[in-house]
Amino acid sequence: MENFKKHWEIQKNWQLIYPLLGILACSYTAFKLSNRLVALFSINDANVIAIITSVLALLITFMLIKGIVNLFEKLKNRWKVKYRWEYIAIFIVFSITGSLATYLSRPILDLVGVSRTTTASWIFWPVRIFMIFPTYQIALVLVGWLFGQFEFFWAFEKKMLRRLGLGRFLKS
Repeated sequence: MENFKKHWEIQKNWQLIYPLLGILACSYTAFKLSNRLVALFSINDANVIAIITSVLALLITFMLIKGIVNLFEKLKNRWKVKYRWEYIAIFIVFSITGSLATYLSRPILDLVGVSRTTTASWIFWPVRIFMIFPTYQIALVLVGWLFGQFEFFWAFEKKMLRRLGLGRFLKS
């Protein structure tokens, strides 16, 4: 355990939550993907399905974790964070925020009277994307704050707003 803590630059035990959440998220994603892949084949034996799904989930989990760790190495010079465990926290924030923004945009659209059943697709989808974008920006900073990464995401947000030409709304 000490080697793991040293490798991820974990100083306090509560910071172990981030690698644990990262492993759980990769495992859950791998399990869902495995279920989908196994469902493509016409296998009727429940035991065979369970074995194939389990083996495939373990394999996909390993590949996801390996790929993400490689991505951390590539982002090391680009993202200025102090500790390795913060990369995991940042990735978790990005994943939660994407789902949250999509989820929160639906009631906002319902409030304005735009729904998938009553609005033409060529109107609905651009409006939905237009609603997801600001919801995502706000959620990114809030969820980043909850995960202790406010400074990173506030700097990320300011950079994005400047690129969109909205930098004049920010205080220097």
